[in-house]
Amino acid sequence: MTRLARTPPTRRVERGNGHSYYLDGERADGVTYALDQGFPKPGLLKWSAEATAKYAVDHWEELAELKTSEKLDTLFGARFKDRDEAGRAGTLVHRLALELARGAEVDVPDYIAGHVDSYLKFATDWNVVDYLVEVVVLNRRWRYMGTLDLIGEIAGELWLIDFKTARSGVFAENGLQLAAYRNAESYLGDDGLEHDLPKVERCGVVWIRADGYDLTPVDAGPEEFRTFLYALEIARWRSKDGRSRSVVGEALEPPNRSEVA
Repeated sequence: MTRLARTPPTRRVERGNGHSYYLDGERADGVTYALDQGFPKPGLLKWSAEATAKYAVDHWEELAELKTSEKLDTLFGARFKDRDEAGRAGTLVHRLALELARGAEVDVPDYIAGHVDSYLKFATDWNVVDYLVEVVVLNRRWRYMGTLDLIGEIAGELWLIDFKTARSGVFAENGLQLAAYRNAESYLGDDGLEHDLPKVERCGVVWIRADGYDLTPVDAGPEEFRTFLYALEIARWRSKDGRSRSVVGEALEPPNRSEVA
């Protein structure tokens, strides 16, 4: 008789271009979701306008052949296409670079070859020793989960590192993201079990580009973690099941004057 493997109650689930988390069998908020929904990003307005405008200019002739409603739908989705492609490229760069660093033979697409070379240069320049790579972390007290990029030894110190490949570089809110990972209670190992997260000494972002990289230290202490928790609560308040859905009531009808009298 074949036994079906039991689905672990705490896990990450891949969903198309994204993923979701389950903590003890119940949906849990992700770190990046909390920051997307709970932390203001004025720069996104500029990026959104620029991404849409650039797409329109680069695809002018193609758009001209579409119906007006199709033009609107295409332009509306252009910025998300740009964002998703950048995210997939970043994930692929990290995975391929790690495989190459471990001596595996892999085919690197031309469009990210420069980024992969830059990652390998970073690892060589700083003599990076990997401890944990792309592991799922969790915090039961505050009920959130996430996936950190790297905990490793750099120049004799244990660092928590997040890799960025987007054109925008490093932002202050990256400190909130790293603080959330740093304050996780445990991580999921390859054995499917939970293990204590190592105490890191420093946090930083490695901005990987086709022409090089920057290793930038980032503060991710108690103040940054407290601010992340504020963002987490705002994200929950704004969610489809959150309090924001019931704050505004129905408009009231004016009283009947004869009944008032």
